Amino acid sequence: MSVAVASIGTVSQVAEDARPERIHTERLVLRKVEPADLDAMTALHADPAAVLHRPEGPGSPDQSRLLFASWLDHWAEFGFGYWTIELTRTGETIGFGGLQLAHAGDGMYLNVFYRLFPSEWGRGYAPEMVAAAVWWARRELPGLPITIITPTENAAARRVAEKMGFVEVRQALFQGALSCFFELPERSSGA
Repeated sequence: MSVAVASIGTVSQVAEDARPERIHTERLVLRKVEPADLDAMTALHADPAAVLHRPEGPGSPDQSRLLFASWLDHWAEFGFGYWTIELTRTGETIGFGGLQLAHAGDGMYLNVFYRLFPSEWGRGYAPEMVAAAVWWARRELPGLPITIITPTENAAARRVAEKMGFVEVRQALFQGALSCFFELPERSSGA
């Protein structure tokens, strides 16, 4: 078993041979974030169009550096996390996304996140990344709920969640914004 889920609700590191450090989809390479990706992440989080639905708005370089460090720390602690999303045909970085372990009052869950440069919106890359994340999570972390949380005003992200089989379970404040909480039903593959 690649992940031990203890009765107290902690998750150990994913086994080395199960870590999703590089996943290939039809058009994307999803690879473990690395320090050299900081500049692209900082540029993405500073782009007002890219972060239009991010409650805290554009990030300063210092804020982005701290956030990026948390992404690296998650990989170090658990053996999975957010990826740099690249186009297979060119190697160009088009965004970031993946899964992170999160905690709520009712236990642990996997949070699906993605953010793409606006020039790449509308091409189906977000659902392609989400499908790969769900495939890996169902195989390596069975039993953990998979969630997408997005501000209610983000119609595009809501459509992606619904397209991928996620079901809206509630609306509540999240990071200062009224947000939709979507969960993937246990039997759904996310496609």
